[in-house]
Amino acid sequence: VQLQASGGGWVQAGGSLRLSCAGSGFNLDYYFIGWFRQAPGKEREGVSCISSSGDSTYYLDSVKGRFTISRDNAKNTVYLQMNSLKVEDTAVYYCAATMAGCYYGMDYWGKGTLVTVSS
Repeated sequence: VQLQASGGGWVQAGGSLRLSCAGSGFNLDYYFIGWFRQAPGKEREGVSCISSSGDSTYYLDSVKGRFTISRDNAKNTVYLQMNSLKVEDTAVYYCAATMAGCYYGMDYWGKGTLVTVSS
């Protein structure tokens, strides 16, 4: 069972990136998928989450209107489209999975992908 986050990189403020979270060894269809981030010197925080059906999505207040989470179950992948990026979005981004729900602890974590936003 593995989750792999990818798509991070360097971008100027105002730019966009799309992160991908791919599952291998298990079917993401049954899982709620969350995106989390941890900036240097800060605690990890939840950024967004999507239900297994894709019908429900949740966002951290500071990213609402800028980030969009989506899933393509045929590709066993969840995406985080990040637009209008700000310097404060700089962090390592992780995806995680649980069957329990977005407000429960995550059971599986992928390795992170670094997002760097410069001014």
